[in-house]
Amino acid sequence: MSGYEALDDASGRPLTGRRTLGIAAACFSVIFAVNGYMAYSAISTFTGETEPRPYEHGLAYQKDIEAAKAQAALGWSVSGHVARDDSGAAAIEIRMQDSSGAPVKGLGVTARLESPENVKFDTSAALAETAPGLYAGRVAVRPGPWDFEIEATQGGARVFKSENRIALR
Repeated sequence: MSGYEALDDASGRPLTGRRTLGIAAACFSVIFAVNGYMAYSAISTFTGETEPRPYEHGLAYQKDIEAAKAQAALGWSVSGHVARDDSGAAAIEIRMQDSSGAPVKGLGVTARLESPENVKFDTSAALAETAPGLYAGRVAVRPGPWDFEIEATQGGARVFKSENRIALR
């Protein structure tokens, strides 16, 4: 018995160069197919883009700093409450007071819930002023972590912006 015959498999066929090449090609074909599927799935499910126009946002950074300083100079006190009900909607209430404690009336307030997992779940709502300085609205959201953004405008100009991480049950 030669050493070559000892490499026979259980079927009795010898392990030849062509057979070895076929096995290697089949293994690499499976690897390439799985990698291709995973790359396609990764690209089609999440683009990786969280800012629709990141370059322009970067150019406006100095304006953001100036807006934050102007907001701090107002001295407003803003509190928010978000809670999910049994229907899956989230009730949002924002109370805004000026530096003297008086309610801030007549603002255009928008609440935005951004999912840290996928931008496809992001949602927003324009809040209505239900009482002086109290703004409320509802949005349909699922439980989990959210980036909660409040933005208030007055006369078309943004006067307040806040971003916080919250968890909804």
